[in-house]
Amino acid sequence: MTNQEFKSKLFAAADKLRSNMDASEYKYPVLGLIFLKYVSDAFTNFRTELEKRISDPDDELYEEPEYRDDVLNDRDEYTSENIFWTPEKARWAYLQANAKSPDIAKILDDAMREIEHENPKLKGILYKEFSRLNIADKLGQLIDEFSVINFDQGELSRGDAFGQIFEYFLGNFASSEGKRGGQYYTPVSIVDLIVEILAPKKGRVYDPACGSGGMFVHSEKFVMNHHGNPNDISIYGQESNPTTWKLAAMNLAIRGFEFDLGREPADTFHNDQHKSVKMDYVLANPPFNISDWGQAALIEDARWQFGVPPAGNANFGWLQHMYAKLSPKGRAGVVLANGSMSSNTSGEGTIRKAMIEADIIDCMIALPGQLFTNTQIPACIWFVNRDKGARKGQTLFIDLRNKGQMISRVQKELNAEDIHEAAQLYHNWMQDEFADGDYEDIPGLVKSADLTDIQKHDYVLTPGRYVGAAEVEDDGEPFAEKMARLTSQLSEQFKESDRLEAEIKKNLAGLGYEL
Repeated sequence: MTNQEFKSKLFAAADKLRSNMDASEYKYPVLGLIFLKYVSDAFTNFRTELEKRISDPDDELYEEPEYRDDVLNDRDEYTSENIFWTPEKARWAYLQANAKSPDIAKILDDAMREIEHENPKLKGILYKEFSRLNIADKLGQLIDEFSVINFDQGELSRGDAFGQIFEYFLGNFASSEGKRGGQYYTPVSIVDLIVEILAPKKGRVYDPACGSGGMFVHSEKFVMNHHGNPNDISIYGQESNPTTWKLAAMNLAIRGFEFDLGREPADTFHNDQHKSVKMDYVLANPPFNISDWGQAALIEDARWQFGVPPAGNANFGWLQHMYAKLSPKGRAGVVLANGSMSSNTSGEGTIRKAMIEADIIDCMIALPGQLFTNTQIPACIWFVNRDKGARKGQTLFIDLRNKGQMISRVQKELNAEDIHEAAQLYHNWMQDEFADGDYEDIPGLVKSADLTDIQKHDYVLTPGRYVGAAEVEDDGEPFAEKMARLTSQLSEQFKESDRLEAEIKKNLAGLGYEL
């Protein structure tokens, strides 16, 4: 069974038990159970391997029988290997043994409390409302469904198995919730594209609207994929939705990441949880086009270096907040609605012009449609750079609208080749450590433009205006011959059209419908 097949089967099993429950209510106990299963599997698998080694006289960890229990119950043996310490009554074997108990909801709540007690980083974070839902029978069935899986076997043992499943569930629940859901979920291909271009290897990584923390997870993966040390990355996030803030903490804690999501869930504009910290990388997908973000209370805010954002749209508030947070060599990748590239309403054009003339816009990418689960609004990515180095005075425009493949009836995805191609266009343009060749403009795909070019387009940043149309390969057929061939072909098609029209009229007349 492939990883994708496994995820689909697991979600189908979980969703089958949902019955008439609203997805927005059902997802939390389900994700809570997945959390318990994952940490328990990781703990149990490590414990089994540890027991094997301390029992092997030829292994350097060998212990005499009378000392083995002490080793197996030594918390440091687990945490030193980034294994999440799981108390006995939170382990899956105990939960499975009590799955049919009428008290299973309380047992699950108690399990979460014990984990929080043993892992202070999660205090007040975990879901502990199983009892409130009054669905003990469903919880027992879900435990049985999840008992047949092991997160540390076969294909699942490679890569970020839990993260993939966690995000897969979040994405599917977002689809179930329609536009009310998905506030925490940025499609993986967009996250990967931003990460591959920013290439965070060392320093502070920040997301001021962090949702479930997906940007951080993929940043850590980038570091590991490039043989870096994940400890060289410091994670700073903020999230205003209390439930989503907790999901992010769970998502990061189970991977053993150190993180700072602020003292509490809070609004980034009005209660910045990292006010004095400068960031080396900002990766964000803030909510699009927020119309009521409390601008009136922030008119004099020092963050609005390029102009006060309009009261009716927070897009340029987000961009300027992130720019203000950057260190002297910091860079940001921000997903926004396409309107941000061309809008001139309520002073947005003036702010955009000031940002362009300050030469902080590094790269603009137009994304394909249908990438998101929760909105059909066309989107783009802004890359902002405090230090453009050799590319001062220039901006790279990449048009990916024709890239991507449909992965369902309504959703598209950029594949690995699309992401690699776009990232290499950027790195080759910058000639940074990830460059693998020289840069050159490609009509229809990428264009390096200077301020004069952007002024000619009235400070509109839509990539399609700059990259132009793709070149069509000359097929070598002389024009006169091609026209003769095409007109002859068209004539034959007209004749066939006339024949089919007459046939349809005849058949309709036979049915008593004259035209």
